[in-house]
Amino acid sequence: MALSVLDLFSVGIGPSSSHTVGPMRAARLFTEGLVGDGLLDAVSRVRAELFGSLGATGHGHGSDKAVILGLQGQDPETVDTGTADEQVRASTDRGQLCLAGTHPVPFDRSEDVVMHRRKSLPAHPNGMTFSAHGADGELLRERTYYSVGGGFVVDGDASGADRVVADSTEVAHPFTTGDQLLEVCRREGMSIAEVMAANERSWRPVEDTRAALLHIWDVMQECVENGCTRTEARLPGGLKVRRRAPGLRARLREAEAAADACAVRPASDPLQAMEWINLYALAVNEENASGGRIVTAPTNGAAGIIPAVLHYYARFIAEADEDGVVEFLLTAAAVGILIKENASISGAEMGCQGEVGSACSMAAAGLCAVLGGTPEQVENAAEVGMEHNLGLTCDPVGGLVQIPCIERNAIASVKAINAARLALQGDGEHTVSLDQVIKTMRETGNDMKIKYKETSRGGLAVNVIEC
Repeated sequence: MALSVLDLFSVGIGPSSSHTVGPMRAARLFTEGLVGDGLLDAVSRVRAELFGSLGATGHGHGSDKAVILGLQGQDPETVDTGTADEQVRASTDRGQLCLAGTHPVPFDRSEDVVMHRRKSLPAHPNGMTFSAHGADGELLRERTYYSVGGGFVVDGDASGADRVVADSTEVAHPFTTGDQLLEVCRREGMSIAEVMAANERSWRPVEDTRAALLHIWDVMQECVENGCTRTEARLPGGLKVRRRAPGLRARLREAEAAADACAVRPASDPLQAMEWINLYALAVNEENASGGRIVTAPTNGAAGIIPAVLHYYARFIAEADEDGVVEFLLTAAAVGILIKENASISGAEMGCQGEVGSACSMAAAGLCAVLGGTPEQVENAAEVGMEHNLGLTCDPVGGLVQIPCIERNAIASVKAINAARLALQGDGEHTVSLDQVIKTMRETGNDMKIKYKETSRGGLAVNVIEC
């Protein structure tokens, strides 16, 4: 099994990688299978059933909409986010789906997209089953898929569906633990980013990987800009959450302009950078909550952390450049691979420690690397970032990726920067290893009650009254 940096970072649509991106990909995979086997023209009805966490919070996460778009051939990376809701509404109103974008079939949304709030499938909390029927009602095909976090989708027949996506690609420097990764770095005299870059050559040329990662960075920057320029005062959904990013950026820019206009500059706020970090994270996650274009990093619920820390690097570190951005993302992805292989990045499986904790750990590692950290210091930063998110529950109010998700990204972004700086003050030697903290995260997630794992049945989700 091998994972690429581009598996950990992909362009998609908000608000959730596991509940929106994954179901859209699964629905599209199902219709592509019908096309490939010559069954599409015989289909007169399709039905989708969503189970577990998908059924429990799918409406708030837009899972039903994602399925409808995917059945019609839409892809998370290219779907028009500005018209996605309109496309779904049109299909619902006219009572017709255009399967794979070419084959029209009758569609009754209440009957053909079923959300099972209390039923689960065995392999993973995010399970879904699609069925296609002929003119006489006969079953032409039925397939089960699992959305295992970060937009990854596996077939119901795949082994280890609750953990990984199979890829038999052989890489130059395989590793499955942090200790193995550090040993490769010592043996080869390479940084973590260099190990990752060498492995990426198994999939594509070096220049293609670099171009793809810089495109990811471009999308992250565009996402921040979109989040700062939205004109709607409130986020969609019943909570009526107020957007903060546009107003916060305006205030920060006004303060900078006023300071520049002063003949004598006032004493600078030593924590001013934190205001910008908060802004970047809020902008991304408000955009995510709006169903906008997002980089899954490694999930949508935690999508603001790595962009916020990268923006901090680009804005406040004088030596920042595109080489650093590439190094940051490669290093962060190495940590994400370790977490995905040895635990999970799925909130429905691990709670929010699997999402925000993972992103915080990845961001801390990436920043430590570009600030000159050794592989040992980078591993230390990643460990600190994860350790201090252990036990974090996933309890979205109203099933929406808004409260506490948006603020949680801002807090974790600052925590990641602190973890990197703390690690840089040491020599890389520390008591708790990254492998140990990942194992602890997995065990903690397994022990966590289901109501705290993206079901909206516990925590803030029941103690905050939805408006």
